[in-house]
Amino acid sequence: MGGKWKPLIIYHLMTGRKRSSELRKLIPEITQKMLTTQLRGLEKDEIVQRKVYSEVPPRVEYELTDYGWGLKPALDHLCYWGEEHLDKVYGDKSKVLEDF
Repeated sequence: MGGKWKPLIIYHLMTGRKRSSELRKLIPEITQKMLTTQLRGLEKDEIVQRKVYSEVPPRVEYELTDYGWGLKPALDHLCYWGEEHLDKVYGDKSKVLEDF
């Protein structure tokens, strides 16, 4: 679970199955190479499963496994902490969150 990208990828997959291009739009700062590397690592750790459709052009989607869903409580706590941190640092988190 190390790195700054994996929690973001998992967070976005908690809203449902996503294609790589969808994740790139949701996380614009990540490069395609880094996204692919992180998804492969999550797949290797059995947190994410990759579903390949035999279509032309090929379609690949990623979704959380049952094991991956076990991370939800931990990520929820990190989100709560992050919101409190925004309040502490910026005084009003709503102004910061408007940018997202």
